[in-house]
Amino acid sequence: MKSHSPVIVLSGASSGIGAALAVELARAHSARIGLLARRAELLDEVAEAVREAGGDALALSCDVADAEAVAGAVATVETRFGPITHAIANAGIGETMFVHKAKAEPIARVMRVNYEGATNLFSAVIPQMIEAGSGHLIGVSSIASFRGLPGSANYSASKAALSTWMEAARVELKARGVAVTAVHPGFVQTPMTDKNNFPMPFMVPVDKAAKIITRGIARRQREINFPWQMVTLLRLVRALPGWLYDRFALLMSPFKKR
Repeated sequence: MKSHSPVIVLSGASSGIGAALAVELARAHSARIGLLARRAELLDEVAEAVREAGGDALALSCDVADAEAVAGAVATVETRFGPITHAIANAGIGETMFVHKAKAEPIARVMRVNYEGATNLFSAVIPQMIEAGSGHLIGVSSIASFRGLPGSANYSASKAALSTWMEAARVELKARGVAVTAVHPGFVQTPMTDKNNFPMPFMVPVDKAAKIITRGIARRQREINFPWQMVTLLRLVRALPGWLYDRFALLMSPFKKR
């Protein structure tokens, strides 16, 4: 990041990775941050923590699935803090859902938040970033995007869509001065993972995750992947031929009898 205070818009900022990341960005870079999420009362708490950490914050209750609401929130942040230098799409939902029990609305909801929510945010900031010839888009995906995981078909699909979009955008926007970073965390200790009732190896504390992401953003990395143990495992799994992956996934899946 540049030496002057960056202006950041961050979705999914009310808890988990988003809240921890907002505070770490304030501590490390005195960032001015537009905090986007639906839960206004929690956003106010995060905004206060950001100010205590040395930054400034504006709490904006917003549903990222509503493109007009996101564009309005972005405009409010620009009016308050100036041109946005970084847009971090972190909002996401995840729930165990089995394909044989799938229903249309939950599937659509996951895609609206995890994929469309991110692209709504990016679409709102890209024009002014291109005009300025600078900027940075950061999308928080998941290592679940590396392969379709049993019990997480919807989540894996939504994150794979985001990662693929980020990869294409990175190539397109490089010549226009806009950097693009895809973040692929493994299991991070957050309220979302607290609901899981299956093994979650190599769990990363949320404060550590925020530090890793903040360092990667400052270095303008193409990808920020952690922890290395899970990243290595999923990369190996991704390299398996389909027939072998099917056998491996069935053997290892905690959901095979449900």
